[in-house]
Amino acid sequence: MITFNSKEELERYIKDVVMTTSEVLHYLGISRPGLKDLIERGKLKPFKEEKATRLFFRSDVEARKREAEERRKKYRPYE
Repeated sequence: MITFNSKEELERYIKDVVMTTSEVLHYLGISRPGLKDLIERGKLKPFKEEKATRLFFRSDVEARKREAEERRKKYRPYE
């Protein structure tokens, strides 16, 4: 179990590990419908989902970006 000595330490940890929907959209350079499609196809999964909020693990989002970049290089080598 992880323990934190201060609220600031907890906030720093959350910012390092968690991404909101808006952050994911910006980081991946996609639209909301694009994100919805990734979720429906099982390519990206939020760990917490409420009515208007989804939270994602940063490591999952970074892995998705690497995967998309590798696929882009493979299928569009001249871009």
